[in-house]
Amino acid sequence: MGPLNGVRVAEFAGIGPGPMAAMLLADLGADVIRVDRPRAAAAVATGAARPQMSAGRPVLGADLKTPEGAETARGLIAAADVLLEGFRPGVMERLGLGPDESLAANPRLVYARMTGWGQDGPLAERAGHDLNYIALTGALHSFGRAGQAPVPPVNLVGDFGGGAMLVATGILAALVERQSSGRGQVVDAAMVDGSALLMSMMYEDHSAGGWSDERGANYLDTGAPFYDVYECADGGYLSVGCLEPQFYAAFLEGVGLSAADLPDQWDRSGWPELRRRFADAVKTRTRDAWAAVFEQVDACTYPVLSMTEAPEHPHIKARGTVRHDADRRAPGPAPRFTRTPGANTRASDFPEPDLEQSLRRWGLAGD
Repeated sequence: MGPLNGVRVAEFAGIGPGPMAAMLLADLGADVIRVDRPRAAAAVATGAARPQMSAGRPVLGADLKTPEGAETARGLIAAADVLLEGFRPGVMERLGLGPDESLAANPRLVYARMTGWGQDGPLAERAGHDLNYIALTGALHSFGRAGQAPVPPVNLVGDFGGGAMLVATGILAALVERQSSGRGQVVDAAMVDGSALLMSMMYEDHSAGGWSDERGANYLDTGAPFYDVYECADGGYLSVGCLEPQFYAAFLEGVGLSAADLPDQWDRSGWPELRRRFADAVKTRTRDAWAAVFEQVDACTYPVLSMTEAPEHPHIKARGTVRHDADRRAPGPAPRFTRTPGANTRASDFPEPDLEQSLRRWGLAGD
């Protein structure tokens, strides 16, 4: 049983960061019931497959636009510790399920709201996606090579890092505070806020003059030749992150280069020459050959693996970081705990959740 054993979460079905946040809480032991459209609940009841981030949790069907569906949701909310919703601002209020009504019925409720732009501000009512939220925080501008357009970092920064992880953090903080106050509160988690927060170090460096607005010109954004990826002889890639002098020296030795024949590591005027020499050296062997060279060397140099390859890497496999069973690959729960380990709720051997049993635990059986 995970560290959140006994915490009841009412998850109102959504996409992207909402399901991932609920997945994180479920992996950590929370008792999560997902409220979805009746058609979706019926499909799950007949064994239909569902996305991994929505798996492992029982589904309660309720049409929230009907009095009966809204009443069903109110019953669940009254028994919950946490409500998690990802609708646009005002939607839950129009359904009669907003914070005022819900906290009046359940004063200990942690009411978590996951949106792109937040509950207020000029853009609060506007549509958007991960790409748009990180575009306005300086994050998207920072991804890409010099002289090229910004490169979307898939949905890691807005939806999942700035969204799911931050709303989960907010929920946990509110649950801790409730232990002393006895009262719940609203958590306003916005992906625009979260993605800006993830840029804290870059903003700090920028303020101190150590980070340029010029893309691909800084020490962590492919500007530095010793923090980048290089193509190998077979078209694979090697990740090189040897910032510190001891790792830099180990990298040079591994690829057969001598510091005496190269510009100084931190001399920016010499970076183009370093990049050329590194690229030429790495191109002489295959990716896996370089992986073997650096296997026992602390040079912060590792192969770039695909999602197909990653589960088979010895370290990933040993820790169960990504499980590969049947035809699915599923990352395991994180972080890990010594006394109360979590569970991989997406694994094929995870017990199929039973809605009836969940409702009984919540004191709602037969309601």
